[in-house]
Amino acid sequence: MSAPLRLWLPALARFAPAHPLRRLLARADRLDDGPHGHLAALAAWFDAPQPLPAGALTRELAAGDARDAAWLCADPAWVEPDMSGARLLACGQMQLSPAEAEALAQPLMPLFEEQGMQLDLTTPDHWHLRLPPGMAVPDFPAPERALGENLLQHLPQGPEGRRWRILQNDLQVALHQHPLNAQRRAAGRPPVNSLWLWGAGTLPAHVHIRLAGVMTDDPLLRALAARAGIGQRPRADGAKELPPGWLLDLQDLSADQVSHAWWPAIDALARQHPLNIDFAGGERWRHRPGHRWRVWRRPRT
Repeated sequence: MSAPLRLWLPALARFAPAHPLRRLLARADRLDDGPHGHLAALAAWFDAPQPLPAGALTRELAAGDARDAAWLCADPAWVEPDMSGARLLACGQMQLSPAEAEALAQPLMPLFEEQGMQLDLTTPDHWHLRLPPGMAVPDFPAPERALGENLLQHLPQGPEGRRWRILQNDLQVALHQHPLNAQRRAAGRPPVNSLWLWGAGTLPAHVHIRLAGVMTDDPLLRALAARAGIGQRPRADGAKELPPGWLLDLQDLSADQVSHAWWPAIDALARQHPLNIDFAGGERWRHRPGHRWRVWRRPRT
């Protein structure tokens, strides 16, 4: 039997009880739960340094110049103050134009240069910091660990984290005062009032993989696939002709987006190929084309 296709979906709880996916799962075989969350799933599929050096990997994918330097992701972010501090509400998906990104970055570059760091606007929504040799970097959490949480829990602690806390405060002050953010708020768009620093490290020499290829729009997954030397396609190509052993990554979409844009393709794949179905919450199933005849199995209500 050919290697199964792997389907990576949003958390199962997001799908309504009447969704046709529930009927497909009722006829499939339940597996033990896998890892929970984006980075944990990537770590299960890819043999790469942990924590993943996302800055170097994504910089190499986009610009091809990561080499042996150390890098940090410095993604434009939206932080909103509340009674207990502040919360990270969005990161790396601020829909900035190139001109907006340049304008926002201009007052920040001298702040980084004072620390020996170089800020590069790799894409409007994904920026990178090139670090000087030997710079100690604390364990910055990935955005998925901090979204919606009180940021005081995630600031670097101790004397070694002090310079980074001061830098983060200076960045937020500069962005808070930027006139572009007043314009964005007036237009009903969220401000870019912080940078989220994460994913420190150097480019790994080798990355090994348990997949044959990936269909994804996720920059980090694409970067890992490129480093591992496996095939990759954007989701715009559609899923009809996916080869065995590939991963179709839809975990960043909403359940409605999966339903409207992808369910016919998923249903067709399930009729033709063995599928391993992984959810962002860790739940896993294995479905085989013959399972569709298990008509006596009903979704739980």
